[in-house]
Amino acid sequence: MDKIRNFCIIAHIDHGKSTLADRMLEMTGTVDVRQMENQVLDDMDLEKERGITIKSHAIQMEHKGYTLNLIDTPGHVDFSYEVSRSIAACEGAVLVVDATQGVQAQTISNLYMAIEHDLEIIPVLNKCDMDNAMPDRVEDEIIDLLGCKREEILRCSAKTGEGVPEILDAIIERIPAPVGDPNAPLQCLVFDSVFNSFRGIIAYFKVVNGTMHTGDQVRFVNTGKEYDADEIGILKLDMSPRKQISAGNVGYIISGIKTSTEVKVGDTITHVARPCDKAIDGFEEAKPMVFAGVYPIESEDYEDLRASLEKLQLNDASLTFQPESSMALGFGFRCGFLGLLHMEIIQERLDREFDMDVITTVPNVSYNVYTKDGGMVEVHNPAGMPDLTEIDRIEEPYIRASVITTADYIGPIMTLCLGKRGELVKQEYISGNRMELLFDMPLGEIVIDFYDKLKSISKGYASFDWHMNGFRPSNLVKLDILLNGEQVDALSTLTHRDNAVDFGRRMCEKLKELLPRQQFDIAIQAAIGAKIIARETVKQVRKDVLAKCYGGDVSRKRKLLEKQKRGKKRMKQIGNVEVPQKAFLAVLKLD
Repeated sequence: MDKIRNFCIIAHIDHGKSTLADRMLEMTGTVDVRQMENQVLDDMDLEKERGITIKSHAIQMEHKGYTLNLIDTPGHVDFSYEVSRSIAACEGAVLVVDATQGVQAQTISNLYMAIEHDLEIIPVLNKCDMDNAMPDRVEDEIIDLLGCKREEILRCSAKTGEGVPEILDAIIERIPAPVGDPNAPLQCLVFDSVFNSFRGIIAYFKVVNGTMHTGDQVRFVNTGKEYDADEIGILKLDMSPRKQISAGNVGYIISGIKTSTEVKVGDTITHVARPCDKAIDGFEEAKPMVFAGVYPIESEDYEDLRASLEKLQLNDASLTFQPESSMALGFGFRCGFLGLLHMEIIQERLDREFDMDVITTVPNVSYNVYTKDGGMVEVHNPAGMPDLTEIDRIEEPYIRASVITTADYIGPIMTLCLGKRGELVKQEYISGNRMELLFDMPLGEIVIDFYDKLKSISKGYASFDWHMNGFRPSNLVKLDILLNGEQVDALSTLTHRDNAVDFGRRMCEKLKELLPRQQFDIAIQAAIGAKIIARETVKQVRKDVLAKCYGGDVSRKRKLLEKQKRGKKRMKQIGNVEVPQKAFLAVLKLD
């Protein structure tokens, strides 16, 4: 065990984690020159296309007689749950900071997460070979943040490989070996799982105590299910089977599990014959922040969609879902996501990996609704709101948002945050020209387009991070959209009373552009309760029935027009209005 080191790489988006991981794999000879490519650990096409890491990836390397288990992590705030799982399986973390951009919001939040788990931190300054690098200034920021000595900070360039051997040496010297007893009863922490259509479910685990052998009978403590360990092994670029894995190491187990609900991330594996006393404290459950309905386009695909979501959930434990039905869209699922990028990625993966065409409704957050008889209902979906007469008050979730920016962009950022009903808590200089602003804001206001706007007004310089900060009472109303007097529940939203009229009007205008014209007038209305606050009309497509009348008495024309009018009225009674998928998506991007 003295020869094992478990570590992860944490950083803000685009600070070079995956590139650094590539160089380490190259220098330790883990990956052949033939297999080498950029972002070698990112195995989804989606990750390579967008240049982001979505999943954390584990791989084992050998260096100077030591076994190094590396877990590469995502940097985007929407995937911070992946980072927390990786940190739970490590004893140390390499904190990568971009020498051209300095410390950013996600750097700080990932760092705090690592410090809470008592990990040894190795600060690394990346991209030192670039012309616009400011190594001395960024080193000052790291020293302020960590309180470390200047000589402890390593400089490197992940692209050229300069300085990477020193990082590998520092990992061996500074990060402690895992603690655990190979002879104690078996205790393994499951930190990830994947679905393989030939082998069933493969669980990745870290052995905390004990030793596991091929063929052992094991039990998953939380679910209570028992299996045979058909194959165990360690994670190289591909899986490589081993006869045994003992304390301190990271590996995988294949035991022919077919149903996805039987493996929970954060569960403990132990022996059936000699079980451990108690389960390991897993990591916190992910709390979904954004909820949206996901419905199959063809209603007979409902069961396929359920199976696809279950398989996705194995790979991404932060996704939650439960069945729901809608008048407009039929049967589907209410899914919980960690953020909008997470939602977009899940939609894209459903399409690519499982060939599922889905419609997604307007995303919203969950509210606590207190009724007059003293009860409390958690509402994830505006359609599930109790009647207005029964509601005492509605509380919405608030967040504490941290924005790190240069002083030049403070004005526009303040305007943006205060416009989203934010309250400034404090502002302080971090170093030189860079400031941190702390706001208390309603989560519902930042769900849709806040991050994009923040990036555009700060020319990409501002970085943003947030965490939950409780619930507060708020003056919220349910805004309904009616088409020809019929409510479309998939377009209902909960919004603040001050924004309702403006939002309703913009929504009606947008729908007017998107709804195809019919043979009859379509009235698009926005309503709060019984009060209509905005209206647009999509004019009917008309045939010119007067074309054959040239001259003659006006009563001939009137007769034809009356006949047409009666036909249109009859059509309107039986006609129904299809809302295209584009309309659901356009509501998100109203601005």
